[in-house]
Amino acid sequence: MATIGTFTKSGDLFTGAIKTLSISAKATIKAADKASSKAPDYRIFVNPAVELGAAWKKITAEGREYLSVKLDDPSFPAPIYATLVESDEAGTYNLIWSRRNGD
Repeated sequence: MATIGTFTKSGDLFTGAIKTLSISAKATIKAADKASSKAPDYRIFVNPAVELGAAWKKITAEGREYLSVKLDDPSFPAPIYATLVESDEAGTYNLIWSRRNGD
């Protein structure tokens, strides 16, 4: 697993940056209006108006909250799946990349 982003949280808004070999962008993760129970809880944006992905609230077996993230763009060969988890440093969240097919 590799950390591909770092964010801070203020209310329901996460701000930070995503960095990979092909992405280097400031990003925001904003709470979304849910149209259905399967709709994402959050939308992910770069350059304020460009949507890069979505995230869903999840809870681990131990009761820790996290976001299951899917990043996608026409320039990607495949979607990027990641998990946004709170780090050991209070108020900081790490976006951790995973080679999987989502949750």
